[in-house]
Amino acid sequence: MANPLYDALFAPLRQQTWTFLHLPDGAVMSGAAFHDMIAQLAQALRAAGVVQGDRVAVQAAKSPRALALYAACVSIGAVYLPLNPAYTPAEVAYFIGNATPRLIFCDPSAQAVLAPIATRHQARLETLAANGAVSLPLANGDGFAPSPCAGADLAAILYTSGTTGRSKGAMLSHHNLLSNAQVLAQMWQFTDGDVLLHALPIFHTHGLFVATNTVLVARASMIFLPSFDLGAVLAALPQSTVMMGVPTFYTRLLDSAQITRQSTQHMRLFVSGSAPLRAETHSAFLARTGHAILERYGMTETNMNTSNPYAGARRAGTVGMPLPSVELRITEGGAELPQGAVGMIEVRGPNVFSGYWQMPEKTAEDLSADGWFRTGDLGMIDDQGYVQIVGRAKDLIISGGFNVYPKEVELLLDAAHGVQESAVIGLPHPDFGEAVFAVLTPQQGAVLDTGAVLASLQGQLARYKQPKAAVVLPDLPRNAMGKVQKAQLRKDYADWFSKSS
Repeated sequence: MANPLYDALFAPLRQQTWTFLHLPDGAVMSGAAFHDMIAQLAQALRAAGVVQGDRVAVQAAKSPRALALYAACVSIGAVYLPLNPAYTPAEVAYFIGNATPRLIFCDPSAQAVLAPIATRHQARLETLAANGAVSLPLANGDGFAPSPCAGADLAAILYTSGTTGRSKGAMLSHHNLLSNAQVLAQMWQFTDGDVLLHALPIFHTHGLFVATNTVLVARASMIFLPSFDLGAVLAALPQSTVMMGVPTFYTRLLDSAQITRQSTQHMRLFVSGSAPLRAETHSAFLARTGHAILERYGMTETNMNTSNPYAGARRAGTVGMPLPSVELRITEGGAELPQGAVGMIEVRGPNVFSGYWQMPEKTAEDLSADGWFRTGDLGMIDDQGYVQIVGRAKDLIISGGFNVYPKEVELLLDAAHGVQESAVIGLPHPDFGEAVFAVLTPQQGAVLDTGAVLASLQGQLARYKQPKAAVVLPDLPRNAMGKVQKAQLRKDYADWFSKSS
């Protein structure tokens, strides 16, 4: 039996001497050298007792070895579980308890605080530093052979927010990931001559699967930056042909006078996703560079669902049309709506996940027996077939491409000194797409200092989940049933960040 994802993405690197990764220090790594790194890690994982189906959790900085660890897990049939380095130990404890990985990798600075969590869940803890140094004894990769896997076998679990406030582990198979990468490489016309400017994180579906897998399918190469640094990105643009980013990348690029038609003339494609791209940003970038940013729409559970066309009109404010392998419909109460009507976006295709890890009831709620996934997004299909996202059916906030569930933040705010109750909403933000915003009510006799309340969240929540601003009201607006009217709050404070910017 073959190993679909390894065979298509990583096996071709084995004999390739062309440059696969361009690194920040000027060094390069060939495909063959990267495959050697994969083989060594794969053999080391096997020696550590990792077998097919075991989960391997990784909370580490972006590096070539961290990327190779993903490939090594795929090659031996293990399930890769990437975690945001910004997660606090309390947050990591939930993921470890839910996924029960056999092996956990963390930054050396987090080893002491995560050791009790690993011990509690009978997991082995190893370190992986930002420079690629790993505590797991590396094995000789000679004679490495991948483990046989079926297309339906799990390749990764990525956690996403849910309506209950508990994160859900989306189970993604070899076939889910491979089918999407193959379609995107074709849709976006990737070739082995492309150089992707990769400044995205690799714990998220955008940087890990959309960017990396598409490059691997096409046998292209990457300029592999640890994060988005404006100076580094500007320096790398002349050597690049494609950039994938979140809206924040483009607003920051537009802040630089160095972004011109001349500085981007070597580029053939700019892609944006993970959060809504403002029409103003699209227009300003087009005017400055002559490039129309290609916006697409995806989710943790599905990877990419739609894309504006490569050759054709890339319409600001839309996410394009369904990918060739993806079906998309707009529904209300389970019934399909006509073109132009607003309703729930549902998708079906080989990219759609198989369900949520250890959550059969939630899986049944969101994924129909015939394969339609209820995305939780509200949208419409216009008269030209382009999909527009008009809102979210749930209160999920997407800030800088990362999901924030308000309930998790509200529980901590409600526990803060002097706070009677809180409501957390997402507001339009020129840099992050949406920013987390808190509305607080005081306990009787209390005088709230919003700065002190927000500061109390440090160490309890990842930075991107923490509200960027807060206001105090005597009471929260409610309907006749006592439910907080978040729509009214969003309307009342819609221009908060545009005024303060």
